[in-house]
Amino acid sequence: MNYKILYPGAYPVVQFDLDYGDSIKAEADAMISMSSNLEIKGSVDGGLLKGIARRYLGNESFFFQTITANRSSGTAILGPPYPGGIIDVRLDGTYSLKVQKDGFLAATKDVQVDTSIQNLAQGIFSKEGFFVLNLKGKGVAFLNSYGAIHMLNLSAGEEVLIDNGHLVAWPEYMHYSIERAGNNIFASLTSGECLVCRFRGPGFVLIQTRKPLN
Repeated sequence: MNYKILYPGAYPVVQFDLDYGDSIKAEADAMISMSSNLEIKGSVDGGLLKGIARRYLGNESFFFQTITANRSSGTAILGPPYPGGIIDVRLDGTYSLKVQKDGFLAATKDVQVDTSIQNLAQGIFSKEGFFVLNLKGKGVAFLNSYGAIHMLNLSAGEEVLIDNGHLVAWPEYMHYSIERAGNNIFASLTSGECLVCRFRGPGFVLIQTRKPLN
């Protein structure tokens, strides 16, 4: 299966060229257009309980839509509901990817989408909430954000502070802590940042250039 991210910028979409037997799963209502010979149906990935968890804990749809080339090859175009960026992340099966709520757009069939709980401080202060999405398996995941998506690559021991409203995704082996942006409360409040997320490498973090709350 080949794919292209079209119109990068504020209003990108992903075009999938499906060969016979290929399938792609996506967030409900993500399909913009598809060849008439392709088949689309709703499915509960991982079963009833995981579907409920995604809907009420991860703020994603209960059902996924699955588009399959059952009869012959075809093309499907998918897009997110709001302006922003799209990025493709290739998972090799050795780690899972934590993703913000509403950050999942689509994935190849072998990527499982579940929910994961954060610790108390992260759940209260990270703006991501106690539950985030957890993507695992081997394949390609397509994430969307509000604003463009920027990747920060951290070497071993390197640290970065990220505003707690700009997180998009990070691998499960990277842990972060919540702390004040400044040296004291007054400095943190007057800077307009208050709380930040401190990540330590090695690894990568995906951030969005705009904050949805703002």
